[in-house]
Amino acid sequence: MVKLLVCGAAGMLGRDLVRAAELSDHEVIATGRAKLDVTDADAVNRAVEAAGPEAIVNCAAYTNVDGAESEPEAAMRVNAHGARNVAAAAAAVDASVLYVSTDYVFDGSKEEPYLESDEPSPLGSYGASKLAGEIDTAAVNPRHHLVRTSWLFGTGGRNFVETMLALGSGQDEVTVVSDQVGSPTYTAHLAEGIVRVLASDSYGLHHVAAAGQCSWYDFAVAIFDRASISCSVVPTTTDAIGRPAPRPQYSVLATERDDAVHLPDWRAGLDDYLSER
Repeated sequence: MVKLLVCGAAGMLGRDLVRAAELSDHEVIATGRAKLDVTDADAVNRAVEAAGPEAIVNCAAYTNVDGAESEPEAAMRVNAHGARNVAAAAAAVDASVLYVSTDYVFDGSKEEPYLESDEPSPLGSYGASKLAGEIDTAAVNPRHHLVRTSWLFGTGGRNFVETMLALGSGQDEVTVVSDQVGSPTYTAHLAEGIVRVLASDSYGLHHVAAAGQCSWYDFAVAIFDRASISCSVVPTTTDAIGRPAPRPQYSVLATERDDAVHLPDWRAGLDDYLSER
C-alpha cells in the first residue's frame, strides 16, 4: 500500500485514478483545483508537507489544445511551472512524482509508432507546455515517472465520444477529420496502468496508451456502430476544419521498455466506456 496524493483529482483522468488506486488498496488523498492550485508554489508545498505522501500523481493540466494557441502563458503556467512545483514539493518530502503527458509532444511526421527514445518536437503551444512539464519534473525530482498517453476519453469529463453521441442523436450526418491518427485511450484503463507504473521503481519515460490505432473518422464510425446510432460520418481534412492549433497527423505511441505497461485495444476501451456511462 502506498500513500498517494493525486493533484487534479476532479478531472476526467483524476477521478478514474482515485478509484483505481483505492481499488488497489492505496491510501489516496485527492485534491482538485478548488482545493489546490498547482501554480501556487507555497500552497503546493504546504499541502504536500501536510499530506506526507510517498508518491504524487500530477493530473492537473491545462488541456484546451486550441485555447493554448491564444494563451500560451496560461498553458505553460499550469503544465510546466505547476508541474515543477508539484515535483519539487514531492522531492522535498522524499516522494516520487508521476507526470501525465501527451502524444502531442511529437510533430506527427513519423510513419510508425513513437517510442520513448524518439525526439519530441511539438507543433503547438499545448504540446510545448507539456514537454516543458516533462523537463521541469525530471529536473527537480530524480524519482519521476513521465507517462505519455493519447486521445483520452472517460466518463468524468467532456470527450469526443460524448460529442459524437450527442451530434449523432440529433442529426443524420457529421463531418470528422480522417487525416489524424492516434490511439483513443479510455481513462479507466489508463488509470489502472498508472497504478501499475507507480508500483515499480522504473523511473523515466513511459508510453502508456491504448493498443491499436485509428483516425478520428474511424473512431466516430465505431462509436455510432457500437451505440446503434444511424448517423453518416463524412471524412474531411484537418486543413478544411481550420482549427487554431496545429495537430500531429500521426501520434500513435508504442513502447520499447522491458517493463512496459500495456493497455487494452481502443475498441475494448470504447465498449467499456459505453457500458459504464
